[in-house]
Amino acid sequence: MVNIENLTTLNINIKFLEKISKSLLNNDYLREIDLTICDNKTIQEYNLAYRDKDRATDVLSFPIESDMIMNPIDMPLGSIVISAEFVWEKAKELGHSNQDELSLLFIHGVLHLLGFDHEIDNGEMRAKEEETIKRFNLPKSLIIRTEEKI
Repeated sequence: MVNIENLTTLNINIKFLEKISKSLLNNDYLREIDLTICDNKTIQEYNLAYRDKDRATDVLSFPIESDMIMNPIDMPLGSIVISAEFVWEKAKELGHSNQDELSLLFIHGVLHLLGFDHEIDNGEMRAKEEETIKRFNLPKSLIIRTEEKI
């Protein structure tokens, strides 16, 4: 289940996000994900507080460390924070819907909650992200777009 706190006017297709989360969580689909949609100012505050980076970003993930929990099945998987401003800007720039962009960022966030890390892995996160966006007929993933700029 996805618990959403939408602090913006961004329209969200919760059923679609829940479908995505169920496909990624497999047997762990009962674990909840907290999703906050906010503005750039708010996500910048999170980014500074938790990553020591004083700038807005598109998506942040905060996994709950399961080794510190007695019964992890009862605890949320973690929290994802997404900037609606980034969603609107990228969707417009790339010519797809806000929901598509939100879904791409959500996939990226969930994969981080599951322990994937594209900055240090050998392409596993990229492959899983690509597999998921194909399954849901979404446009290019966040990782692929970033790699194409390099």
